[in-house]
Amino acid sequence: MSDQTADWASYEQDRRRVRREFWAKAKRVAARLPFAEDLLAAYYCAFDRNTPRHVHVALVGALAYFVLPIDAVPDMLPLFGYTDDAAVLATALRLVASHIRPEHREAAQRALARNLATE
Repeated sequence: MSDQTADWASYEQDRRRVRREFWAKAKRVAARLPFAEDLLAAYYCAFDRNTPRHVHVALVGALAYFVLPIDAVPDMLPLFGYTDDAAVLATALRLVASHIRPEHREAAQRALARNLATE
């Protein structure tokens, strides 16, 4: 398998995992995350059909890091558990900030207002 094929397979696996697991984890922890709105806006941008592919790939990578149970700083550690997730997301958002549109932010705010009740 070529490196490009392996990278694409890994990306597709991450994309499916984010779609499958994102909302369950977001519902569990969003109220405690100071970056919850950015996280949700990134999700809405990543899965917007009008988002360019390179932006989609960057955001799915950051969202997959949030969803995956194993990361640099275990999420269960008080105060520090999500600092690495926030750093990864902040880096991705800086790279693609111009693609996070007002409708992505508005959708994130609505989801937070609903307390992530239904997604």
